[in-house]
Amino acid sequence: MMSPMYTLTPQASAPAGVNPAGNASVTKSDTMTMTTVKLTGLAANTYYVGHYHVMGTASTEPCKSGGAPIMASMMVGQTDAAGALTLSGNVATADIAAATYLNVHTAKDSTGAPADAGVACTPLK
Repeated sequence: MMSPMYTLTPQASAPAGVNPAGNASVTKSDTMTMTTVKLTGLAANTYYVGHYHVMGTASTEPCKSGGAPIMASMMVGQTDAAGALTLSGNVATADIAAATYLNVHTAKDSTGAPADAGVACTPLK
């Protein structure tokens, strides 16, 4: 099993006062991929949603390309009072085979509907 670690960096679309820092651990097998995202510097007691995305056409940089989310990979969680967040989820490896980046957005609520274009992102190797 491969288990790369990715560093998530803040995005320009992050709301004012949000300064995310953290990483994503990705463990892949032939059939399933387990992802755990840990971020700090987010708004307290707020829902966030993360998903893998395919490459978009707005930029050659994956995190700025505006690619569509792969909804099967959606992970939703709420920050604690200090603005720390852990998201985790399993998805079929085949479902994210075309993914080029992992993005975390502020969510409108517990359903995981994104409220912004993203607060933290990492391109995938």
